[in-house]
Amino acid sequence: MTRTTIADLLERARARLDRVTVDDVDAAVRDGAVLVDVRSELQRRRDGLIPDAIFHPRNVLEWRCDPASGHNDPRLSGDLDRRIVVVCNEGYQSSLAAATLQDLGFHRATDLDGGFQAWAAAGKPVLRDGS
Repeated sequence: MTRTTIADLLERARARLDRVTVDDVDAAVRDGAVLVDVRSELQRRRDGLIPDAIFHPRNVLEWRCDPASGHNDPRLSGDLDRRIVVVCNEGYQSSLAAATLQDLGFHRATDLDGGFQAWAAAGKPVLRDGS
């Protein structure tokens, strides 16, 4: 049996996604997409927040999205057709998370190419403590 590497998993996940670039985010949100930040508390404290993004740690994302979990967030779980754009730090774990959300029935789930770092580098708004 051939071992699957993380590179293999990432390639398979991304092949399923219609990834969103920083330039496409505003249009996606206007069309009803929701941004879900899965970065750690440390990363969020250190680097700042994306305005209006919903935060759920990566380790509970599926439970917050699945309407049948009993631990769902109605902002995410109410509409399987809604586009969910997962944001991590650099766009790796978000690809894997978005593919998993597709497995849960969120067929339009995707991620932000380059993650928060691409967002910040593009000069998009970032909220810092006290702002």
